Amino acid sequence: MENAANETQSPETNFFSDKSAKVFVAGHRGLVGSAVLRRLVSLGFTNLLVRSRTELDLTRQSEVESFFAAEAPRYVVLCAAKVGGIHANSTFPADFITVNLQIQTNVIEAAYRCGSVRKLLFLGSSCIYPKLAPQPIPESALLSGPLEPTNEWYAIAKIAGIKMCQAYRIQYSWDAISAMPTNLYGPYDNFHPENSHVLPALIRRFHEAKTNGAKEVVVWGTGSPLREFLHVDDLADAVLFLMDQYSGLDHVNVGSGREVSIKELAELVKEVVGFNGALVWDTTKPDGTPRKLMDNSVLAGMGWEPRIPLKEGLVETYRWYSENVVKQQ
Repeated sequence: MENAANETQSPETNFFSDKSAKVFVAGHRGLVGSAVLRRLVSLGFTNLLVRSRTELDLTRQSEVESFFAAEAPRYVVLCAAKVGGIHANSTFPADFITVNLQIQTNVIEAAYRCGSVRKLLFLGSSCIYPKLAPQPIPESALLSGPLEPTNEWYAIAKIAGIKMCQAYRIQYSWDAISAMPTNLYGPYDNFHPENSHVLPALIRRFHEAKTNGAKEVVVWGTGSPLREFLHVDDLADAVLFLMDQYSGLDHVNVGSGREVSIKELAELVKEVVGFNGALVWDTTKPDGTPRKLMDNSVLAGMGWEPRIPLKEGLVETYRWYSENVVKQQ
């Protein structure tokens, strides 16, 4: 970490006191971006910039440059990304590395070049860490070993984003920071039957099994891997906390500090959804990383901690899925 004097913003750049400034939330319709937008609104920010993909294609450099030149935002929260689970990463590796590199390179470069952006936060993922990283995973584990092969394309793009922010800080003294969240869930998640992450995939699978009167649900792997989950509203709170409180060179982990086995998670989702059939494990399918718990001590040391328990968050997420995804099918 940089020294403490460089990690706290001066009063004139305090984010929470600058609520009339333009804040661009890139990727505002996604899981993370929508949560950040809700949190900004709840805090009283009045000048929020958002663009849909049809209005602004972040993979197109000229469009991004024109947007920043015209709108001149003061703050940027870069949530936009192409994301997916093991199946999606394994099937579309070129898409995952190319699209993510294009988005983050275009946004970071244009944000710096336009001259108005005082601070940018780049969001990565815990998959940046080696497959067999020490547990809990400290920020220092980055680039210390081989990545998990099933998501290395996405991970490499996100690592490049971290390094890009660091490079702009070193070369230009520009306030670009990075946050690395653990596994996320909540409203506006991707519930696609093949391309979603484990938790929304489980919610959809159990719901459809309950609706169709199925006798069993088959889940990939052995159920033994341990995972950490954070409600996306807690992440949004942490992101804005970092925008206000942190200006260091190193990326910062954002996690819950608690882990659960995939088997325990599946049983919990089954209970929340109300599926009464059997749970069957397909052990011919990959488990992925055996354990992935984030070391959250840096962020905790700044005074931040999550507030939403897993079961409470799952109940809310299933309610949102039922009211917003199921009704539109």
